[in-house]
Amino acid sequence: MAKFATMPDAARDDEPLLKLTGLSKSFDGQLVLRDVDFDLRRAETHVLAGENGAGKSTLIKILGGVHRPDRGEIRIRGRALRFRSPRDAAAHGVAIIHQELSLAPSLSVADNVFLGRERSKWGWIGFRQQHAACAALLRRMGAPIDPRQLAGALPIAALQLVEIAKALARRADVVVMDEPTSALNEPEVERLFACIAELKARGCGIIYITHKLEEVVRIADRITVLRDGRRVALAPAADMPAEALIRHMVGRELPRQQQTAPPDEGARELLAIQDVSVRAVERGRRPLVDRVSVCVRAGEVLGLAGLHGSGASELLLGLFGAYGRRVTGTILLDGRPYRPISPRNAIQRGLALVTNNRQETGLVLTMSVAANATLASLPRVSPWGWMSAAREFRTAGETTRALRLQAASLRQNVATLSGGAQQKVVLAKWIGTRPRVILLDEPTRGVDVGAKQEIYQHLRAWRNAGHTLILITSEMPELLMLSDRILVLRAGRAAALLGRAQATPERILRAAMGESHLVG
Repeated sequence: MAKFATMPDAARDDEPLLKLTGLSKSFDGQLVLRDVDFDLRRAETHVLAGENGAGKSTLIKILGGVHRPDRGEIRIRGRALRFRSPRDAAAHGVAIIHQELSLAPSLSVADNVFLGRERSKWGWIGFRQQHAACAALLRRMGAPIDPRQLAGALPIAALQLVEIAKALARRADVVVMDEPTSALNEPEVERLFACIAELKARGCGIIYITHKLEEVVRIADRITVLRDGRRVALAPAADMPAEALIRHMVGRELPRQQQTAPPDEGARELLAIQDVSVRAVERGRRPLVDRVSVCVRAGEVLGLAGLHGSGASELLLGLFGAYGRRVTGTILLDGRPYRPISPRNAIQRGLALVTNNRQETGLVLTMSVAANATLASLPRVSPWGWMSAAREFRTAGETTRALRLQAASLRQNVATLSGGAQQKVVLAKWIGTRPRVILLDEPTRGVDVGAKQEIYQHLRAWRNAGHTLILITSEMPELLMLSDRILVLRAGRAAALLGRAQATPERILRAAMGESHLVG
């Protein structure tokens, strides 16, 4: 049984389910939480808002037993607690779905869901019972995932659903969801919201962290805003419109983002793909991408849309050479034949890929900002094969300054940066290669509203400079705002190609679900 220090008090009916009082925490002398109060009621969704670096993650890690507060008190159901570990927090009914996934790739989905709480008898794990229980939970979520499949073989959207199932299986009273929809499409988001409604009906309290304003408007009962480690606002959701929420978060007004002018019709075709396919590893399985054709001009943003399993991410990886010779078809890059045989070859030909998981495939977290920012352009900073520290820091300084990165030093470990700052380092890494075609898979995933606006500005600047951008984003407003045309994929095939005037959320979803045909 987990041990934790408790100070018994008489629980009262008017006590909130969770109450945090005067929480403060510092790291290396820097105060990141300053006397923060927060409470959560039963059957409530309480949105915790704030920019990256505002203190949200630290507060959640204290609640989850990862960190201990320097000062302050945690009360659950009226009882004061001091958690010594995540196991303590879980034993007292706290489940946390972290933004950065924590699944074991070599274990099955069911084993991950019940990891640490295996269903066993006389020391033997009942795998059949675990698989059945996991399958029932996934069915209730509407997630078409085989519980026997290895987690490492799943795409990130499916992993996000497994992480949610893992938390729901704990039957916790306090459920924290940190950017749970960052890799989900709209039907999957609807399933998640149905799960939240079910949890609230059971009397659970939900702490919900998101940078998607439309989600705040839809599901929040109350909103707490943190800025610079302090609580700067608390109000019922009905009393905090989006404009006020943004103002509290960033401390300033943000410029309104407008759709850009249409691209030059006479611009050259920078990338043309004809009947491009990506074969699956297993023989007899359908291709990951199946005979897709599209042409993209210089100075154009092509959006890719589709549901889980559409093949959008696989198309970008295929173009970037990640699948090697499994990619077939004809590709022309600026009029010349291009074979995506490797990422090295893709970089040399002027392609860049911002992947959808910066911590696993975008950055090396044990390295510095400078090392990460120059990782894709090592030939420029390593003449004759020898690393030049002066060139590394000069190149990293140029690209990070262009992106207005806020970091104490280029020597700072990239793992210590906020999510928005980390994403800027990823972008700096690729801008340093001087690409012509930029492939972007969820470039604003898990970044705050202020950082999003800055990323939008950079994407527009690259478009206006004549770069070709191919964009995947699960946020429909973002997709519609940034894209000049949208190619909808379904089961690896092109389902619709929509111009800006034709593209609506309804048309995109109908095409993604197989209810329309390819149009020009």
